[in-house]
Amino acid sequence: MEIITVHTAQNIDIDYEIGGFGERILARIIDYAIFLPFLFIAIILSSTIGSQATGIFAVVIFALFVFYDLICEVFFNGQSLGKRVMKIRVISLDGARPSFGQYLLRWLFRLVDFGVTGGLGALISAAVTENGQRLGDLVAGTALIRSIPRTQNKDVVYVKVDDDYVPVFSQVTQLNDKDITLVHEVISAYYKAGNSTIVYTLAEKVKIVLGIAPPPQMNSLVFLQTLIKDYSYYAAQADSL
Repeated sequence: MEIITVHTAQNIDIDYEIGGFGERILARIIDYAIFLPFLFIAIILSSTIGSQATGIFAVVIFALFVFYDLICEVFFNGQSLGKRVMKIRVISLDGARPSFGQYLLRWLFRLVDFGVTGGLGALISAAVTENGQRLGDLVAGTALIRSIPRTQNKDVVYVKVDDDYVPVFSQVTQLNDKDITLVHEVISAYYKAGNSTIVYTLAEKVKIVLGIAPPPQMNSLVFLQTLIKDYSYYAAQADSL
């Protein structure tokens, strides 16, 4: 299985498995199957209430079909119903949730991936690109991955630090992997939701517990990020002994 490594804003690498062809095809079949009942309803309506009402119904369903992927991916975190069933989803290559603009670009290029080329363009592109991206993904800076990351919480408590890195807070050795995982989760939550209160609250608690007085110019976010780097440095030193 091919792997894509996402480098997050917190300087953490998380590995995901790229969504396979079988999963993508089955997800697409499921998504198409959702609209089959509406097709049967349109056929029944055409023989009972006339062509005008049937035409209006058909236009509404066609519009839903056209915008289905865009609406689902925007409101359901990169997943349509078929993708959710197959446990795959769309992510941004920077590790963040894709923006509306990225979803829109990806959706617009469906015209090329599945319309003009009849799906052949998407298959070829996904087969030859490093991250299994169709043309829409390449343009939008997204990829289709399995929902569950290969890198678990126990793996992301460490970040890569340079060999000449100088730790700032030696008191960080009083913490453990679980503590640093919590710090990482709070930082991740901040980047997703923009809630600075949780960052400030955790930083203040850590300062009290460890007895740390960081420089006045160091804000709460940088303080927590520095703790992760310092912890990684000391953990690496311990492993080398």
